[in-house]
Amino acid sequence: MNVTWIPKNISEFSWQNLGFAALYTILYIVVVLVVARVAYGVLIYLLRRMLVERKGRHLLDERKANTLFSLIRSTLFYVITFTVVLHTLQRLFNFDTGTLLASAGVLGVALGFGSQSLVKDIIGGFFILFEDQFAVGEFVKVGEFTGTIEETGIRTTHVRAWGGELHIIPNGSITAVTNFSRGKMLAQVEIQIPYDEDLERAIGVTGAVCEEVSLEFGDKIIEAPTVQGVTQFGERNVVLRVIAFTQPSEQWSLERELRRRIHSAFLREGIRTPRFQSILVTDAMKPAVMDEQDLTPNLSKPRV
Repeated sequence: MNVTWIPKNISEFSWQNLGFAALYTILYIVVVLVVARVAYGVLIYLLRRMLVERKGRHLLDERKANTLFSLIRSTLFYVITFTVVLHTLQRLFNFDTGTLLASAGVLGVALGFGSQSLVKDIIGGFFILFEDQFAVGEFVKVGEFTGTIEETGIRTTHVRAWGGELHIIPNGSITAVTNFSRGKMLAQVEIQIPYDEDLERAIGVTGAVCEEVSLEFGDKIIEAPTVQGVTQFGERNVVLRVIAFTQPSEQWSLERELRRRIHSAFLREGIRTPRFQSILVTDAMKPAVMDEQDLTPNLSKPRV
C-alpha cells in the first residue's frame, strides 16, 4: 500500500504539500461522487423512458416493465456504489485495481460462506423476475403479509398493505405467493332470506339486479353475475348466493355494488331481510313502576 498524500520521508514533510495533496484528494472524491450521481440519474432516466414511458411501444406489459425497472435500478445502485468505493480507495491508498479486485474476489468467497442469506436473497430475486411470479402493482399475499407490490429489488421486495404499512421482505424468505391479480377473480355475495318470505320472488328480484349490474359494469366483468340459488339453511333464514367473475382486483368493488343494489331492490319490493332483536332480561321481583314517593319531587328541600 502506497499512500500518495503522505510523504515517504519525514524530512520532506511540508504542511503546504500535505494541504495540496489533501485538497486534490478531496476534489477527486467529490468529482467521482458527482459523476456517479449524474451517471446514475441519466441511466435511470433512460431506463424509465425505455421501460416505463414507452410512448405507445408495447414491448413489455406495464407491470412487467415496472418490475424490471425496479430490479435494474437496484442493481445499478449497488454497481455504481461499489465503483465509487473502489476509486476512492485507489486514490487514498494507491491500490492496484487488479490486486484489489482479486482481493475482493477472495474476500467475496470468504464472505459467501458467512452470508448465505444474502446470496439466497439475490438468487431468489432473479428467480422471481425470470419466473414472473408477481410484478409491481399487483395485489399479492406473501407469507403472512398481504398488499400491493411496490418495489422488487435485487435483495428485497416491498409490499404496501391496505392500511399503509410497508413490509420489506427478503427475497430468499419468499417460499409461497398468492397472486390476486392474475386471471379472472371470483366475486361472491350471500343474502339471507327469512323462511316465511317468498323465496322465488327474492330470487327474481336478485336476478334482475344481476342483469342490471352486468350491463353497467361490463368492462369489469368476465362472467356476468348469476344467482346460484339456496346454498345453506340457517337457524332463522336461508342463504342465497350470487357469483360473478371479474377482471383482476375488481371483485371487491363488484361485491359492494351488488350488495348495495340488492338491498335497495329488496326495500323497494318489500322483501324482508332478517332482523335480529335484542332481549333485555331484568329482575322479575323488582317493581316495574316506581313508588309515588319517588315520582313526586321533594318540595320541602330548598333549591340551590
